[in-house]
Amino acid sequence: MLTPELIRKLRSVDTPTICNALELAMGGRSAQGFTRGTLVAAPQPLQSMLGFARTARIRAAAPSQRPASEMHRLRLDYYRHVAPAPGLPTIVVMQDLDERRGTGSFWGEVNSAVHEGLGVAGVLTDGSVRDLGDLSPTFPILAGSIGPSHAFVHVVDIGGPVEVFGLAL
Repeated sequence: MLTPELIRKLRSVDTPTICNALELAMGGRSAQGFTRGTLVAAPQPLQSMLGFARTARIRAAAPSQRPASEMHRLRLDYYRHVAPAPGLPTIVVMQDLDERRGTGSFWGEVNSAVHEGLGVAGVLTDGSVRDLGDLSPTFPILAGSIGPSHAFVHVVDIGGPVEVFGLAL
């Protein structure tokens, strides 16, 4: 059971220490179960994130071919999907499906504030982040790049498998 005290203790430990503990618990080293590559920490390096992964996939290079009413319903379903249950923190893990990841950004001033308001603990995405000067200052975002535009960003699906920086969920 994740108690507030256990969450506090886990958040006080850095990621390499968690990796060391997992190696001990698994009886050896592993080359999987963690991210690879360089990530952008926005708005700045913040406190450790801890939560249950809620997944989604996006595209931004071209508009969605779905009707507007279906896209509206999918966006509301997405927000319901990522909103944490009481006592169970959530981290959004969002995969960008575009050939050139980060063409358009889902993450900026508005979505950082919306997700923080929902109680989401943070986000990990291989997509881009924008609005660096206007992001919620206490909402951690780990992204693949910084970009200026939304382009045609839209949620493709929610709750399925994703792969972000070599981490498959």
